[in-house]
Amino acid sequence: MTTLRRRSPLAALAAACTAVLLLSACSGSSDAPAAPGGSASGSGVIDADRCAQNRDAGTVTYLTGYQYQASTTILEAVAAESMGFFEDVCLDVQLQPGSGDTAQGAQLTAAGRAQLSGVGSAAEAMLAVAGGADVVGVATFGHVPIATLMTEPSVTDLTQLDGTTLGHKGSLPAPLRAMLVTAGVDLDSVQQVKVGYDPTVLVRGQVQSLTGYKSNEPLTLAAMGDQVTQWNPEDYGVVGSFGQLIANPAFAQAHPTAVQDFVRALLHAHEVCQTQLQQCVQAAAEKSGGSSGFDVTHNEQVFTTESKLVADSTPAGEPIGYVDPAALTAEGQVLVGSGELESVPDPASVFDDSYLRAVVGSDGAVVWPSAGSTSSASASS
Repeated sequence: MTTLRRRSPLAALAAACTAVLLLSACSGSSDAPAAPGGSASGSGVIDADRCAQNRDAGTVTYLTGYQYQASTTILEAVAAESMGFFEDVCLDVQLQPGSGDTAQGAQLTAAGRAQLSGVGSAAEAMLAVAGGADVVGVATFGHVPIATLMTEPSVTDLTQLDGTTLGHKGSLPAPLRAMLVTAGVDLDSVQQVKVGYDPTVLVRGQVQSLTGYKSNEPLTLAAMGDQVTQWNPEDYGVVGSFGQLIANPAFAQAHPTAVQDFVRALLHAHEVCQTQLQQCVQAAAEKSGGSSGFDVTHNEQVFTTESKLVADSTPAGEPIGYVDPAALTAEGQVLVGSGELESVPDPASVFDDSYLRAVVGSDGAVVWPSAGSTSSASASS
């Protein structure tokens, strides 16, 4: 468990309405390329033949997980658009803000209304496929559950939650359920209620525990000066993920270089935003219609928090976004335990990180030649 220290009160309730769905430092240069040229050669990042292949893909619609908040797979896409990285690889990308309903996002992707989209986790990709959506997971950014359970500091053992009220956003996330069961909590005695996105229901005593996201509600409460304790599934051996990128399989098979270079641009943007965070978040604020209602400080904290989680959960030598079959199987078993899946799917039937592998080097770093370089990334077979 992690206890947040009390800080001076700040009025920041607007940020509580942001439901984070679901990044980290990728090695390599963090310098953004020169202004995009949009030339047939892709500004030196890719060669002319690959550029032509990407242009043949037409408009690539990307559906974000939730609006344009600064969370995994969203901020990178906004930054890649703003900084010209998509143009650098000859992609015509249209960003569409998601509603936060990842099942709907998967359905729209399967139907071809979007060619790629971001969903909350690998678990949600598995659930979507099990529900009949024809999508493929092409990158998994975070290999740790993003979900957290918050309580007042007076709770020092999870079994103290027996007979209390737990607040959630619609259902108890599978990783948190597995954590509570592992900790010996009598779930039958816990009253589960649906609450909104205002985390102060916990500190006001309306619920004794509250589900949330590590990169959202705890930050909001800390900014308001409220002290809470976070209980994290990974501390109880529960596997999970966040920041899942999915694609329409037919599109990916017909235009593999377009998918590869979309992932390439996201990875490069992720890398650049490590050192140019203010510029990246400002682009998200502008994409959201200006600063009104967009908490810049909170969103910078969102990206910083998720980046660390991504970095800490990505093994040395592996690229950010890599697929871990063993972890995916374990994550599927969590869903079976919660009754959301009948059986664990073969990871190879749902996930394919070959598109990612095609644009990273042997050290796991994204291949992005610097401006003016004579080298270029060629198409993969």
